[in-house]
Amino acid sequence: MFWTRLASGIVLLIIAIGAMSYGGWVLAALLCGVSLIAFRELTKALKCAGDGNGSGTAPMPGGMEWAGMAGILCYYLLMYFEAGDTFLLMCIVGTFLAAMFVYVLAFPRYHADQVMAVVFSFLYAPVLLSFVYETRTAPQGIYTVWTILISSWGCDTCAYAVGKLIGRKKIFPVLSPKKSLEGCIGGVLGAALIGWLYGHFFVGRAFPEESVAWAIAAICAAGAVMSMVGDLAASAIKRNHDIKDYGKLIPGHGGIMDRFDSMIVTAPMTYFLTLLLLP
Repeated sequence: MFWTRLASGIVLLIIAIGAMSYGGWVLAALLCGVSLIAFRELTKALKCAGDGNGSGTAPMPGGMEWAGMAGILCYYLLMYFEAGDTFLLMCIVGTFLAAMFVYVLAFPRYHADQVMAVVFSFLYAPVLLSFVYETRTAPQGIYTVWTILISSWGCDTCAYAVGKLIGRKKIFPVLSPKKSLEGCIGGVLGAALIGWLYGHFFVGRAFPEESVAWAIAAICAAGAVMSMVGDLAASAIKRNHDIKDYGKLIPGHGGIMDRFDSMIVTAPMTYFLTLLLLP
């Protein structure tokens, strides 16, 4: 299992680095595909997949899910063609209205909580994950987009290492028994250190100001905190609905939501902080 997980992780890292480096339609298409899969995994976990019977096990998406998937495709197309924030907001509202339309048209097949679950799933993975693309296309995005990986996967690696070495105090014994206070602190400090080194040796080329390394470190530290929140939130959903993994797409990891849970919430945090803290 360890070697399978390691191999899968390396492949994912190579794909992520390649797509983030290239940017453009490659990154947009990859994020759109990942978002569609993550949306499907969430709707199944939240028991609103298929024909609305609440089982969440239907092999094919139902009308409610098709409304959400259409919204995802529209959102990423509008984002890629730079339609503007107004049209993106219209897409978000339109997706909610489409879900309401299906709810009314198919009543009583679906329940109100399933409508809310579909909208939640749309906002949770697809919209939040789109900030990876927004970060990459922002000014100097070729430098700042890597703060997302440092904050999420860098934090995860450092937290795991520190927790294994000196982890004692369990901070979330019910939600995540393996997470320790020492590991969480190590993850945040480790991400901040990696961020400072990256800012000092690489980002300084784009931002000659002396404080850039410290700004990158602060961004990565804040992103690391959010990455743990994202990880725990995804775990809480699984525990609420008695499932082990969101899917089986990634050997050794589970589904898209199992692997990208931290990056999903880290992306908007790092995006907004780069706008605020970097020139």
